[in-house]
Parts: sequence; structure tokens; C-alpha cells
Amino acid sequence: MAEYGYIRVSSRDQNEDRQLIALRDLNIPEKNIYMDKQSGKDFQRPQYKGLVRRMRRDDILYVKSIDRLGRNYEEILEQWRFLTKEKGIDIVVLDMPLLDTRRGKDLLGTFLADIVLQVLSFVAENERTNIRQRQAEGIAAAKARGVRFGRPPFPVPEDFPDICRSWRAKELTLRQAAAACGMPEGTFYCKARRYEEVPDG
Repeated sequence: MAEYGYIRVSSRDQNEDRQLIALRDLNIPEKNIYMDKQSGKDFQRPQYKGLVRRMRRDDILYVKSIDRLGRNYEEILEQWRFLTKEKGIDIVVLDMPLLDTRRGKDLLGTFLADIVLQVLSFVAENERTNIRQRQAEGIAAAKARGVRFGRPPFPVPEDFPDICRSWRAKELTLRQAAAACGMPEGTFYCKARRYEEVPDG
């Protein structure tokens, strides 16, 4: 029987210290602690896959919280059942003592753990949905107040119309015209096209 720990943070800007400290407090060997730093859009987890290949029946996997196993309700349940039923691995969720498959190996214990798991998985996914909704509502409210997102637009110099005409007359190259305006070539090209469509705008 070997003990393993798994850490996942959803982006490279998030700090894994809280999860790492919790696993080190259990004296899990450093070589048995696996960590993935992946964004929500890219959920390929090479360290997790390596961990699953390495673990054997009756090994123990520790995670700080249930949502480390997956990014949504279905995936968490899928991974839990795969690890416990097919691989024969015990899972211990440190933030939720009821989710410890070493205890209650009888039918009632397994039944209770499954209920708790499904409820927690649903709550975790629901919270993520609420966060996304709050973010979307916050962005919409900010836009309604006139807040602009993204990089500020490049200012257009006063002689921009003259530079555009010189560029169109092939007196200036695209690179020269963009440099004269102090902006990237692509930005100058787009602004020049818009100016041509609405020359007084």
C-alpha cells in the first residue's frame, strides 16, 4: 500500500501552497505528490494521468477538496468511480472527512459516501456556474456604466488623414505609414480602412 497526493490549480497564476501544505502534513513522500497547473480551457492533465498509471490496488489517494478530481459534476463522479471501483484505490478528501473510502466498507458506508459525493459534486459545479454568472453580470453592468475592456485604443495623430492618403498613393509603405502614426502595421491598416469608409469619423 502506497500513499499519493494530487494537486490541481486551474491556472498558472494560482497558488498551490494550501494544497501542498495539507499533503505534506500527512508525510506523503514528495515523489508521490503529483501536480497539474492547467487552465479551464485546457484540461489535459499529464501529471494526473501519470499518477493513475502508477497507482495500484489498495493504494491511497489524498486530495484537498473534491473538485480537484474534475472540472464538473460528471467528471468528478466518473473519476471517483473509476479509481475506487476499477482501480481499487482508496480516496481521502481532506476537506470532507465523510469522503474517506477507507471507512465504511460495508454497503451502508458505501451508500452514504456515494450520496455525499453526489451532493458535493453538484454543489461544486453549481458554485462554478454561479461564479461565471456573477462575472458575466459584473461585466455587463460595467459596460452599461461605460467601462471599456481590453487594451486602450491607439491614439490617432492629427495628420492621420494625410498619412493615409500618402499610403494609398504609394508614397509611403505600410510599415512607414504605421511607424509615422506610432502604431503596429495591422492597427494602422484597420484604422485606415475604417477612415476610408467614414472619412469624417
